[in-house]
Amino acid sequence: TRANAVEFITCHAELLIAFVEEKKIGELLKTCHATSKYLKTIVSFGGVTNDQKEEAKNHGLSIFSWEEFLITGGGEPVDLPEKKKSDICTIMYTSGTTGDPKGVMISNESLLINLAGADSVVQSIGEAFDQDDVYLSYLPLAHVFDRMFEEVFISHGSRIGFWRGDVKLLVDDIAALRPTVFCAVPRVLDRIYSGLTTKISAGGILKKTLFNLGYKMKLDSMKKGIKHEKASPFFDKLVFSKVKERLGGKIRIIVSGGAPLAVAVEEFLRVVTCAHVVQGYGLTETCAGSFAAIPNEFSMAGTVGPPVPHIDVRLESVSEMGYDALASIPRGEVCVKGSVLFSGYYKREDLTQEVLTDGWFHTGDVGEWQPNGALKIIDRKKNIFKLSQGEYVAVENLENIYGVLPEIDSIWVYGNSFESFLIAVINPNQQALENWAGQNGVTGSLAELCENAKTKEHFIAELAKAAKEKKLKGFEFVRAVHLDAVPFDMERDLITPTYKKKRPQMLKYYQGAIDALYKSSK
Repeated sequence: TRANAVEFITCHAELLIAFVEEKKIGELLKTCHATSKYLKTIVSFGGVTNDQKEEAKNHGLSIFSWEEFLITGGGEPVDLPEKKKSDICTIMYTSGTTGDPKGVMISNESLLINLAGADSVVQSIGEAFDQDDVYLSYLPLAHVFDRMFEEVFISHGSRIGFWRGDVKLLVDDIAALRPTVFCAVPRVLDRIYSGLTTKISAGGILKKTLFNLGYKMKLDSMKKGIKHEKASPFFDKLVFSKVKERLGGKIRIIVSGGAPLAVAVEEFLRVVTCAHVVQGYGLTETCAGSFAAIPNEFSMAGTVGPPVPHIDVRLESVSEMGYDALASIPRGEVCVKGSVLFSGYYKREDLTQEVLTDGWFHTGDVGEWQPNGALKIIDRKKNIFKLSQGEYVAVENLENIYGVLPEIDSIWVYGNSFESFLIAVINPNQQALENWAGQNGVTGSLAELCENAKTKEHFIAELAKAAKEKKLKGFEFVRAVHLDAVPFDMERDLITPTYKKKRPQMLKYYQGAIDALYKSSK
């Protein structure tokens, strides 16, 4: 939970002072029984109540409202300490997929190189950032993606606006701020996409016909290599300018990152927003943007583009997954090298050594080089993936939890970064299922029981019960199931001789059932 993470990070980093949003003070004070060993001062970005002052005092802490804090400075000039390039600028804790969060140490040099890299990418396409830019920040600042973009815009003296904190009002915030640059995760762009498509469908026949005609013409021109601003000026003015207005009217670059963006959504937004829409890729350990697609290169839709100028990248074969970095279509684990890399995990040299070999950082992601020099992320080396809202799922861990239920002989949990929830394929325990059916008046053969909607509801309820007992997070609950009376076997190439699941083969075999589950659960 978040409280656990706050407690862990405060103690692990031995924090002396914490700056806190006004409405989060209570949450921080709840951890004080454990953190007051290190934490001595709390500063609110707003006010502080008398109760909070009392509680802080009981824990031996000083607590200041923002106004009080500013007065304590007393206006005395202070000489800032000298800093070296190699000094640690920030420790950024990643949301650990398994176990505790890891403190990623980022040096001044990494950060500065990263900023210079972002600048060189936009300059090369004639879209340089400057002080007239307006950036909308809504991703968490504890996330490297937003943090780095803010640093870029601060370095240019640009303006930054912060959202209200409600995703339903995000488009209204965009319209009010009128940003020129917007960073998003696919979940948000999916929401904008479905909002726009619903609006278009609800329009009259004339509007719809006009939109579809304009869309087709502009898309065809862009696919021929014509820049988006010259692809269809007539329809931009007549149709698409209305979409641009809804997004404030000034947007020129939309960057998507954090998880893969569906090609259909990327294509649609490239046409209708009258802005550059590109995907990027990077990790906290690589200081965010390591790859960025080139705007107006339509063949790069669906990829994360080529590497940025200041890093070295290579693919390393993953033989156990059948990925060969030297094949005609090179596929393998993405490895990154360069002074942009992190300086190690704080107090965890053992974990640092696991991911760094001869200066190469192993990302754990599997990529495929495209003929145009762009990279496509196609898999995870470990069985960990992200859902569309950006949450990591460690699937083997969940299978271990759910697999112990007496009703289940075997379970395969599945999700991907285009969907927001998990589903599962289950081999039910025949004895347990027949007993339950007898007690609940459900009749039929084993295969018929597996097809029965009442049976599926029973399994979903049992999985939810187990998830609650184990205090799993909401996104780790299984929302839909497919029951297969035939156990996973070697005949269908679903398992190895040691009963390990062959996940790519399972996906292939059950694809029809998976598609049906996602379709019917929406």
